[in-house]
Amino acid sequence: MQTSTKIDDHKGRIMLNGNFTFESHREFKQATTAALETPGLTELEMDFGAVDYMDSAALGMLLLLNERANGRKVTLINCRGTVKAVLEIANFGKIFEIK
Repeated sequence: MQTSTKIDDHKGRIMLNGNFTFESHREFKQATTAALETPGLTELEMDFGAVDYMDSAALGMLLLLNERANGRKVTLINCRGTVKAVLEIANFGKIFEIK
């Protein structure tokens, strides 16, 4: 998986591209840590538009991201197909806003 990050004012967006699996943990942590270290960041969007598959390790990484966000809003956007189904089955809509 590859990531790219865009920061505008107090809002960051990380675009994910490829399969979101355990093998992606280093790339995911680097991207999210860098974004969360941005001064004044209050919201982070994770863009799943180019992700077709995610495993249980990816769910764990999202939970850890939510903890590291320290109250900042984390939104999962452009979720579709299998990714959306996995997030719904895991009840992630109770933790994150999913668009």
